[in-house]
Amino acid sequence: MTYTIAVMEGDGIGPEIVPEAVRVARAALAAAEAPGVEFVPVPLGMAAFTRLGHTLPPGTLERLAETDGFVLGPIGHATYPDDERAVNPHPIIRRHFDLYANHRPARSFSRVPSLHQDVDVLVLRENNEGFQPDRNMMRGSGEFQPNEHNAFSVRVISRRQSERIAHRAFEAARARRGRVTAIHKRSVFTLTDGLFMDTVEEVARAYPDVRLDDHQVDTAALHLTMRPQDYDVVLCTNMYGDILSDLTAGLVGGLGLAPGLSAGDHWAMAQATHGSAPDIAGRGVADPYAMIASTRMLLEWLGARHEDAALTRAAHIMEAATVETVERGLDVTPDLGGEASTSRMGSAVAARCGG
Repeated sequence: MTYTIAVMEGDGIGPEIVPEAVRVARAALAAAEAPGVEFVPVPLGMAAFTRLGHTLPPGTLERLAETDGFVLGPIGHATYPDDERAVNPHPIIRRHFDLYANHRPARSFSRVPSLHQDVDVLVLRENNEGFQPDRNMMRGSGEFQPNEHNAFSVRVISRRQSERIAHRAFEAARARRGRVTAIHKRSVFTLTDGLFMDTVEEVARAYPDVRLDDHQVDTAALHLTMRPQDYDVVLCTNMYGDILSDLTAGLVGGLGLAPGLSAGDHWAMAQATHGSAPDIAGRGVADPYAMIASTRMLLEWLGARHEDAALTRAAHIMEAATVETVERGLDVTPDLGGEASTSRMGSAVAARCGG
């Protein structure tokens, strides 16, 4: 098969770290003898607004639909101008392509200072409903203020979305250490978190080889902080997953070590958890690890979806090269304790891929 991967560099440090992720992916694909993968640039974000008048130019979604997956750099939408054409593109992409499962792994490295060692946790977050007001309504916003004294947010939890993300969690646990911890607060949100947990428990019956337990979200924050080594796959609704995945990143060294993949049934998008970091943009010191690791996750997803052993092999090559680079510490950026530039770190990982 041949594959087309759309590349959207995004804002801030995006144009620095995304090319390094693509460089490493190309090297790994060559080493794995996986021909036929084309990376195609697609304009998005503030650069697209400046050049084309839209942060999500007309025709972009149609163009993405013609590809097999996407690489998206960080988006700095908080600094976008007050203009209806300056929209935050990534939640629109997530909803349009039904990327309902947000995979956010956190792993520790022995050489990188962190609060904990021997951590390997995957937070699996439902992506397209919950409290996020731009994702829980067909039209309009899930937040509204009818008068100066009151403001409301609507939370949406559905059986369909809960079932789909639960299946993803149990499948992921089967490939890892066989344990899912579901996060809720059903003692308070008896209907919404109750529906989520009832659905998770129903799905669990189809996976007798995977252990299911659950925690209230506040208890989970406590235990994850104290003993993250006890966790394997952490299954969350949208808001809980957004918060707890930042917590797990903080336990292992910060958001620079926090990759992410938003995946559906037909497309997936590599997108690191961290933001666009405008304070360091252009200085050549941004850590490309999370973007490289996110792109590796995309290749792994494509390999599994299409039963393509060469893509899976390329993903494994990327992972081994990235881990070795971080653990050796000779060619890493300042946040990882080194003195390398962004491009030097990317070059070192690409060289270790052997392609």
